[in-house]
Amino acid sequence: MTCKKYRILKALCCLWIAIVFYNSSQAQETDEALYRNNRAPLKQLQFLELPLGAIAPEGWLKEKLISQKNGATGKLDELYPLVMGKRNGWLGGDGDQWERGPYWIDGLLPLAYLLKDKALIAKVKPWVEWSLNSLQPNGYFGPAKDYPGEPGIQRDNSQDWWPKMVMLKVLKQYYAATGDKRVIKLMTEYFRYQLKTLPEKPLDHWTFWARYRAGDNLMVVLWLYNITGDAFLLNLADLIHKQTFNYTHEFLYTDLLSRPGSIHCVNLAQGIKEPVVYYQRKPEQPFLDAVEKGFADLRKYNGLANGLFGGDEALHGNDPAFGSEFCTAVEMMFSLESILNVTGDVKYADQLEKIAFNALPAQIDAQFLNRQYYQQTNQVMVTRHMRNFSVDHDGADICFGLLTGYACCTSNMHQGWPKFTQNLWYATADKGLAALVYAPSAVTAKVADGTEVSFKEQTQYPFEETIRFSLETKSKKPLRFPFHLRIPAWCDAAVVKINGALHSQAKGDTILKIDRDWKSGDVVTLELPMRIKKNRWQQNSVSIERGPLTYALKIGEQAKEITNTKDPVENGDTYWEIRPTTPWNYGLPDFSEEKLNEQFKVEQHSAEGKDPWSLASVPLSITAKGKRFARWQLYNESAGPLPYSVTYGLHLGDEEPITLVPYGVTRLRVAQFPVY
Repeated sequence: MTCKKYRILKALCCLWIAIVFYNSSQAQETDEALYRNNRAPLKQLQFLELPLGAIAPEGWLKEKLISQKNGATGKLDELYPLVMGKRNGWLGGDGDQWERGPYWIDGLLPLAYLLKDKALIAKVKPWVEWSLNSLQPNGYFGPAKDYPGEPGIQRDNSQDWWPKMVMLKVLKQYYAATGDKRVIKLMTEYFRYQLKTLPEKPLDHWTFWARYRAGDNLMVVLWLYNITGDAFLLNLADLIHKQTFNYTHEFLYTDLLSRPGSIHCVNLAQGIKEPVVYYQRKPEQPFLDAVEKGFADLRKYNGLANGLFGGDEALHGNDPAFGSEFCTAVEMMFSLESILNVTGDVKYADQLEKIAFNALPAQIDAQFLNRQYYQQTNQVMVTRHMRNFSVDHDGADICFGLLTGYACCTSNMHQGWPKFTQNLWYATADKGLAALVYAPSAVTAKVADGTEVSFKEQTQYPFEETIRFSLETKSKKPLRFPFHLRIPAWCDAAVVKINGALHSQAKGDTILKIDRDWKSGDVVTLELPMRIKKNRWQQNSVSIERGPLTYALKIGEQAKEITNTKDPVENGDTYWEIRPTTPWNYGLPDFSEEKLNEQFKVEQHSAEGKDPWSLASVPLSITAKGKRFARWQLYNESAGPLPYSVTYGLHLGDEEPITLVPYGVTRLRVAQFPVY
């Protein structure tokens, strides 16, 4: 062979090797992009995010998302044009340029791609395109010019770090749905800008919000690092963590959560995940311990039976007549989803379901149009009246309306159900799938050697005990992969069947791993027996719970729409008041849980084809016994201070039957009862 021929052959071989390597690396990059684990030196995760669109809602959950599409989520630009119209600063206008526009898109975008709705996607695109095209040579993006004040909109602090954190979450989701690499370019340049600018203009330079909420910023920085591997991002993560309010120290070593007024309720709901997010960068046990203690103290000093805490707007304590802000519900859900992804700890999934199935549906009407700024756990009148809240917006806070109270929740409420849907399922590091949160859904994902499979999750959970997973795959031979199932802590013993045959039983508070050969048509049935249980709260009160649902007194109601002539810019043109038509001041017998299950009867109702989240068609109720407490009366049109348990039966009426219904279907209710 001549030297020239050898060189040609060698070049061809090198080219062939390069092509093979390129194709291999491209395939690897594609798989990693689908189920991306943390890149060294970040801590490896067991549960991995699936691409936006891999999970599809079914059953009642799909109906919830469709109600959002047809309601305020899909039409907020029409319903709230002052802020969400063409003047918005995130569309290049001279109007509102702070958090409200990004808040809306943070829920609208995942909703659009989950429903694969072209009209909603088209509504999202101008916001995404303007943000991507706003990138400046120095790396800054977003609105950059302040304007004079104007009623009803926020036109100052355009360069504040905080609103951009919300838009970064939007762009992260957009990339997960589309793979648009302009997102990577913008984030890379913006994070270089942050690293350069934060030492001189720290997180709280413009407003204090970013200092408490920077866990969202940190999360996206680590996400980008896993894609690009740019080392400067780790330095930025350390800097952001250093400038963020020190939740780790405050939870572990101070009395922050026992002091009323110590922290804003939404700051806490958003910030509580920050130590766990940073744990991926520095996997040290105190970060996990801090969040666990934070949740324990929050429950002890401020906890409510709906899964949330007293915060109206500052941390307020655990009286069930105190308010809980709608933004708190959806932000706490997102924090729990983020914590679950990192820790895989069952208790955070349990808490997520508690909020999603109780607090979330109770705070918005079925049409997804009218919401409350605050909800009360014991909510016996919905009227415009000054109540005993730490921040009260002219008494309109608990009225149902589009803008009542304060309009941040009008903009931020949309992320609750879509992000809940997106976090039902996870890929796993052992090349399997995990169902960690339950609702009717379907998932399509790659397992094992990259084979695509689909699971359809059929259930009326949380209204029923049985969840059925049906597998479909095009693989012609048995396919081995692990399937992980969460067993909630409230479940004494779960039963798992495969194709009708008993596979295993599992105690609560565990994640069951089923590692076997699978074939198309296999069916896994998970049975989660639900017993009536009780929880203790403020003033020795009790809540009644069954599975993930809290139950509340069913109260007759009369609703009236009010024309607002006082302050329509702040509280909307109209709002709804709701007054009780039946007594509400009942207490419950202080039964043991064994006697509760003997004396209180679960009633199942036919709800086929009906909305299970409607009081008129809810599929479950509990027939109970109760006595009226004569001295428990209204205070400021709220349920007055809870009577402590009455030992000798003074001031009590006769025992009579009462009906308890799931908290999430109520607008008037008592969910924390005095006992006798």
